[in-house]
Amino acid sequence: MSLLNTPKGLRLHIGLFGKRNAGKSSLINALTNQTISIVSNVPGTTTDPVEKACEFLPLGPVVFIDTAGVDDEGDLGLARVKRSLSVLEWVDMALIVTTPATFDEEEKRIIERTRALGTPAVLVVNRTDETPDLDRAAWEKTGLPVVFTSARERTGLEELRAVMVRLAQDRIAPDRPLVGDLAGPGDTVILVTPIDTGAPKGRLILPQVQAIRELLDAHAKCFVVQEDRVAEAIADLKHPPKLVMADSQVIKTVNAQTPEGIPLTTFSTQMAYSKSDIVEMARGAATLSLLKNGDRVLIGETCSHHPQKDDIGRVKIPRWLRERTGADLKIDVAVGKDFPDDLTPYRIVIQCGGCVVTRQHMLARLRQAHEQGVPMTNYGLTISYLQGVLERILSCHPEALQAYRNALQEGTPCENS
Repeated sequence: MSLLNTPKGLRLHIGLFGKRNAGKSSLINALTNQTISIVSNVPGTTTDPVEKACEFLPLGPVVFIDTAGVDDEGDLGLARVKRSLSVLEWVDMALIVTTPATFDEEEKRIIERTRALGTPAVLVVNRTDETPDLDRAAWEKTGLPVVFTSARERTGLEELRAVMVRLAQDRIAPDRPLVGDLAGPGDTVILVTPIDTGAPKGRLILPQVQAIRELLDAHAKCFVVQEDRVAEAIADLKHPPKLVMADSQVIKTVNAQTPEGIPLTTFSTQMAYSKSDIVEMARGAATLSLLKNGDRVLIGETCSHHPQKDDIGRVKIPRWLRERTGADLKIDVAVGKDFPDDLTPYRIVIQCGGCVVTRQHMLARLRQAHEQGVPMTNYGLTISYLQGVLERILSCHPEALQAYRNALQEGTPCENS
């Protein structure tokens, strides 16, 4: 990714779904004026989801996702269909592409799923140059906005663009800030960013950069220090900082240097707020106190970085869990966008912050866990719990703190607990 590009996790994700040869690939190429997807008359040319980040004015930075046909056949075809439908679970907007001659129950099932998920969707009736004089009223009975297009003739594209813009404005909530709503003009925030073996050479990691940008946008002042300079930084200020925000891995030492009256949080905790549902994540964290011998724990990482020697997800969290609980835990790691269909064997899911994916993607994982009765929390809340500072960290989010305390008292934070 270029340093000048908007990260994928901060872009609107728009998925195209439909049967083979409905013209999904042709449509995405026509909309973007680029050859993003390979186009042919052979059914099943698109085999796996194809993602393309681009500028799509006036929406701005987006990611288009071209998916395999939902009518694919055979064992391999069914696997492709499953992957296509999994994308439907987390996109911000769905373009359901069909033709006048092929619309049937498969498209209706996609429409019903988008309705159940609350995902904004457009029914795109493509290849209309082959069947003129269509009855718009009949198509609008689906309950979705309907646009007639011909990717080949490049007709209907501006209408489709206008409908997409309107849906984005009316139906898609703006991104939650990472830290921008915890500080205002003139406030001072101390950001604690350790430079260890996991730090990328010559740059900061995405949440750290995002926090700096949001604080600048808020006209706040930010001091960036390593974990051995927190007390010194606080002492150098005329007035106490509005907030101290630290990398979760050094939260214990930062907590010791930060007076009680100063709010303290972590980057990953704020990712739970920004990218997921921090109240549910806090409730899920209470399950950490219930872990016992033989329990299975799933650690989810949405990126596929090369594991470091002391990797946070694969090494540190498993080690700290076993040290704190004294239990013989069975720990699995799911990497990238693949995620187990069946979470019920697990006592808890511990998810990374999700900086490289969208909020919808993170909420889809949380929804899946909730539907299967499995608690979920994230790295930041887990580490804060293991270091004995979770209640202080959650004080920035009173509703989440109360949910955590209630779950501890109940002793059954989730149906499966």
